[in-house]
Formats: sequence, C-alpha cells, structure tokens
Amino acid sequence: MLIEQLKRHEAFRPDVYLCTAGKPTIGYGRNLEANPITPEEAEVWLRKDLEVIQLELKRHFNYTRLNDARAAVLINMAYNLGVPRLKGFKKMFAALEDGFFEKAAKEMLDSRWATQVGNRALELSEQMRTGEWQSQ
Repeated sequence: MLIEQLKRHEAFRPDVYLCTAGKPTIGYGRNLEANPITPEEAEVWLRKDLEVIQLELKRHFNYTRLNDARAAVLINMAYNLGVPRLKGFKKMFAALEDGFFEKAAKEMLDSRWATQVGNRALELSEQMRTGEWQSQ
C-alpha cells in the first residue's frame, strides 16, 4: 500500500526535473542530488537497454551469424549511435554481408562517428577485423 500511495503522491516523471526544492529529481520523486544512482542501478539500466537494442538490431540485420566479439561491435555501436544511425553504415553492412571483416573495419573508421569517439572506434574496428575481444 505504501508504494501505491507514494506513486500517487509523487507521480512518475521519466525525465530529470527540478522538484519544488530545486533539486534534480526523476521517477517517483527520487532526489538525484541526495540519492544519485549507484553503479549497480546503472548496470541494470544498461542491461535492459542492451536487450532492447539487440531486439531492434535483429529486425534490421542478421548479426547472429557473426561470432560474439563481432556481434558485440554492432551492439556497442548501436548503443552509442542508436540503431537508426547505425543503419547508415551501409558500406560496413555490405562488407559484413560478404564476410569481408577487414573492409567492414575500414568502413567503420571512415566515418564521422570514428572521429567523434576516437579510441573507441579504433578498438571496435580492430575487434571487427580480428573477431577477437580487445582488452584495454
């Protein structure tokens, strides 16, 4: 009953807003200044976001035939860019369709995204090229 009462009193807000005391708040009145999210909570959100991304990605590209390291590159990029923008990497996807991983890796680096994310792009392109996880 307490939960339902608090939900009714606080009302859900999906975006950060300033409460009447001027504190950044989200959800059902969670004061982010006094009670910031923990790494564990952030990881729960991350895992949920990745589930959604993987479902969306599967609707547009059959990445299940890639090994785990290469599939993870696409998921990582989709997490960063969003699936709609990732779909813009048409030459990379064409190379993947043909199994040309080195070309796919080069296409990843030949993008504005690569200049924006720097080392992330270098690591992911190498992972795509080799099919092996890159350790940093």
